[in-house]
Amino acid sequence: MIRKTWLFAFLVIPLFGLLLSTRYQNTLYYPKSKSGFRFEQQKNERVKAAYEKTWPGISTQLKKIGVDTGKFQLLIRAFKEEAELEVWVKSSTQTTYTLYKTYAICATSGELGPKRCQGDGQVPEGFYHVNVFNPYSNYHLSLGVSYPNAADKVFGCKRDPGGAIMIHGNCVTIGCIPLTDEKICEVYVMAVEAKHNGQTTIPIQIFPARLTDKYLLALKERFFDKKLHTFWANLKTGYDWFETKKYPAKVTITSSGKYVFE
Repeated sequence: MIRKTWLFAFLVIPLFGLLLSTRYQNTLYYPKSKSGFRFEQQKNERVKAAYEKTWPGISTQLKKIGVDTGKFQLLIRAFKEEAELEVWVKSSTQTTYTLYKTYAICATSGELGPKRCQGDGQVPEGFYHVNVFNPYSNYHLSLGVSYPNAADKVFGCKRDPGGAIMIHGNCVTIGCIPLTDEKICEVYVMAVEAKHNGQTTIPIQIFPARLTDKYLLALKERFFDKKLHTFWANLKTGYDWFETKKYPAKVTITSSGKYVFE
């Protein structure tokens, strides 16, 4: 009897302790809520799985760069020529953003220049924000880009400037910004966290390229459309603002479709 009791204690109790420990660790594995935006999103199995897979790496990297894992804000920049998407972060108490990570855009469509019409295959260029969280996307997970904005409506096709532009997974695109499924999981989770913790507007800035003085001159030499030159020079003002200050300008749009930064 003593031997059986000893064997039970030796084999079963440590296993039970391990199960309890694992269960406890899983409760801390990623942030959960009983209400709010995060709670509603985590009802979806894709989002729940994305949290479980990506949150340890996200939280480690945020701590490494000095950003509060419990309350941070997000800004996204995309560069068509370089096929790169940047995610910038800051604690809610900080003024300036820090680069979190640069992701490869894994498929492209169209050419440099803004989107103007439904079906033109173009990726938009301009200043937008996240306007949709879609965990049921055909492209794994997707974040909506608020195209067309007021500037796009001035310059775009009056019949139909297009829409439903997304940052999504699955590496296929007609006018969207695709990442791999693994990478969209990370970006999506960070956007959910930012919104859940109070960021009402997550900016998305989309540029034809990194608009340095030298590269803008090169673009003008490649493209002869003067309207494009004027448009890109306008975008460059917003590009330079963030490059210099590391926080976005307040963007307004005139009745003529020009971006104004202040």
